[in-house]
Amino acid sequence: MSGVTEREIRVNGESCRIWEKGSGAPVGFLAGLGGVPKWLPFLDRLAARRRVVVPSLPGFPGGKGHDRCDTHLDWIAATLDLLDGAGLSGADLIGASVGGALAAEAAALSPASIRRLALIAPFGLYDAKAPPVDLFAQKPGALPALLCADAARFADLVAAPEGANSGEWSIMIARANEAAARLLWPLGDTRLGRRLHRIKCPTVILWGEADKVLPPSYAARFASAIGDNAQVKMITGAGHLAYLDAPDATADGVISALG
Repeated sequence: MSGVTEREIRVNGESCRIWEKGSGAPVGFLAGLGGVPKWLPFLDRLAARRRVVVPSLPGFPGGKGHDRCDTHLDWIAATLDLLDGAGLSGADLIGASVGGALAAEAAALSPASIRRLALIAPFGLYDAKAPPVDLFAQKPGALPALLCADAARFADLVAAPEGANSGEWSIMIARANEAAARLLWPLGDTRLGRRLHRIKCPTVILWGEADKVLPPSYAARFASAIGDNAQVKMITGAGHLAYLDAPDATADGVISALG
């Protein structure tokens, strides 16, 4: 956490944490499943080049108020309020997994809010020939190996750090899973495909080649729906949360696309 500053903003009347590190033009990061309970090597890599701003989505570690998001529109509105409150309106944005679905929605429905967009294995689409894994039907012990090529990466993310209250930490992680379920249950099909054509900003779509949750074929589906301003980069050896499995390669892919 060296060099990381923290502040809070209000979204839907509840507090949401904002972490920041680095200098230069801001770039936001909306995390995937599990959120950001700890600062990540991926974020450090980005912070070496940019000012990284990490808002916590409602219900995810550092954020409250997911129980006030009853509809998909509620989630999109909360995301736009979060980006505005974090000072990210008109900035570059990275969204991964569940955060990627909301980042894409923000770019589609409020084009002026996003300058350039990076999506890391976002949810939002559904292909009956290659359906996503139903994460909410899994036993908790199965999730690390599904979400990361190296299961220890996700296990480390959600493990309580030394000195933390284990009970409160467990509640925080369970709340993040509940928030994701409120948005994505059962298979992450938010009908996003109907709106992707509205994304006009330059967009890079990064996908782990070993993604067990969303088949890598979804990368081409996203790019096709967005159009000529989208490009695809595959991350070798990475699973669904590529920024955990391959932080350097994923950050390099983002930086080279966003500048």
